[in-house]
Amino acid sequence: MKEYFQNLLEYNLHYNQLLIQNFLVNNYVWTEKSKNLLNHILNAHQIWNARILNQDTFGVWQINSDGKLLDINQSNFENSIKILNERNFDEIIAYRNSKGDDFQNSIQEILFHFINHSTYHRGQIAMLMKQAGLEPINTDYIFYKRNI
Repeated sequence: MKEYFQNLLEYNLHYNQLLIQNFLVNNYVWTEKSKNLLNHILNAHQIWNARILNQDTFGVWQINSDGKLLDINQSNFENSIKILNERNFDEIIAYRNSKGDDFQNSIQEILFHFINHSTYHRGQIAMLMKQAGLEPINTDYIFYKRNI
């Protein structure tokens, strides 16, 4: 299971990097909505890691400096790998969501959630890229596996 999640985290890192690089080159074409979604993907990943690691969290919709996006993505990956290597998948994490409601989920559920969440929003960004006249990045997992 650990190897499976490491693969998913590497996939997530890879396609977030490609999107960030595309944004940095084409930011004059990217819509505000696309930029907001890209930041949201990174912020949500950071928030979930921070909940597990008991650290301070980003704002859900905060806009990060363009120059820090790649570093945030890398840091998110490294913290998730640390969680993967040092924590038990079945460990229950108690947390408060952005609305102030209390919940509990296992680390395994949380890891799957933020990877799936990122995939969902990358799909939205692909649609917005196409509408802006850019070639969307195919971020399907199977294409990633075929090309690594």
